[in-house]
Amino acid sequence: MNKNDIARELSKILSSKKEADSAVDKIFEKISSALKNGEKVVITGFGSFNMFVTRTKKGRNPKTGEALLISPMKKIRFKQSKDFFDK
Repeated sequence: MNKNDIARELSKILSSKKEADSAVDKIFEKISSALKNGEKVVITGFGSFNMFVTRTKKGRNPKTGEALLISPMKKIRFKQSKDFFDK
């Protein structure tokens, strides 16, 4: 399922496909901005999204074999709710 499929399903409830596309875009925009601001996004019955920063770690260039440090990165973690599969 992709973003277009979600909008198509939502358009069955809303008045038009254009309105559904706009709603889906707005939802993902709000989730993205909340995560960028360091907030935790919780969707009851589905799960939660949380932003975290990885540690600096040792790595190796596969072409040259040269050792290097991989800098910290921001990543998103999803944790499903306990009753995710029960519904």
